Amino acid sequence: MTKGERRNLRNGLLFVSPWIFGIGFFILYPVLSSLYHSFCDYSVLEPPVFIGLTNYTDLARDAVFWKSLWNTFFYAFFAIPLGLLIALTLALLLNTKIRGLAAYRTIFFLPSLVPIVAMAMLWMWIFNGQYGVLNYFLSLLGIRAPAWLMNVHWSKPALIIMSFWAIGYSMVIFLAGLQDVPVSLYESAEIDGANFLQKIRHVTIPMISPVILFNVIMGIIFTFQIFARPYIMTPGPGGPARSTTFYTLYLFQTAFEDLRMGYASAMAWILFLIILGLTLLAIRSSRNRVYYAGAR
Repeated sequence: MTKGERRNLRNGLLFVSPWIFGIGFFILYPVLSSLYHSFCDYSVLEPPVFIGLTNYTDLARDAVFWKSLWNTFFYAFFAIPLGLLIALTLALLLNTKIRGLAAYRTIFFLPSLVPIVAMAMLWMWIFNGQYGVLNYFLSLLGIRAPAWLMNVHWSKPALIIMSFWAIGYSMVIFLAGLQDVPVSLYESAEIDGANFLQKIRHVTIPMISPVILFNVIMGIIFTFQIFARPYIMTPGPGGPARSTTFYTLYLFQTAFEDLRMGYASAMAWILFLIILGLTLLAIRSSRNRVYYAGAR
């Protein structure tokens, strides 16, 4: 290595040193620390005591842990596909040439910019069993609606419905992907006699398949970390009969209310493995189904 190369290397390391320090101190150290503490009995107030795999074996016998895992999978199973379907439908509608299109795009995207706390308070009023707007309109139709957030069977569906309020980001990403689809493909499909649905199935979806995969992966990551909405909107330690005790909510209660930080660290690593596994499954199952322009 020449003198000039060494000088360039030194200058480069000096320029990136804040980033290296930041990722090492604020990301790498907490990650490794949580991995160590997952094998410890640690309450924050006292030094950690190494106990091996006890936290993980205790989780296998924890009924609330399995309940929270079931609630999270139930929520993700409906929220991810339905959210993607609604976002794609809106993107298709907003990809047409109509008057005032920019205003419509803004209107549909604005709800996703509302802060989570404000959004939760708004939907608490909408879902109110006695004075809620939703129940009022249902009563006009002669439908006796439940007390959504207080009902064991309707609390999770209510949160799933609420999740569609923030699909603006997915909609915008879909819209960007739709605008990159060559018009010539639609024209060729029309010449071959394809109708609207056939063009969507055989042209639109294959061409935006990378965008769909991206939104699926982001949906998995964010959905399995749902916390603020059930924490704010549902009463008690996780709604009626723990029907809204989602995984991250139970993790928070374990770590910061019960001060069982070692146990919570073990839960965090299990959550990491679940998200990683589902992400890899989504990527693997998309092989030969996702079209990348220019790829062979």
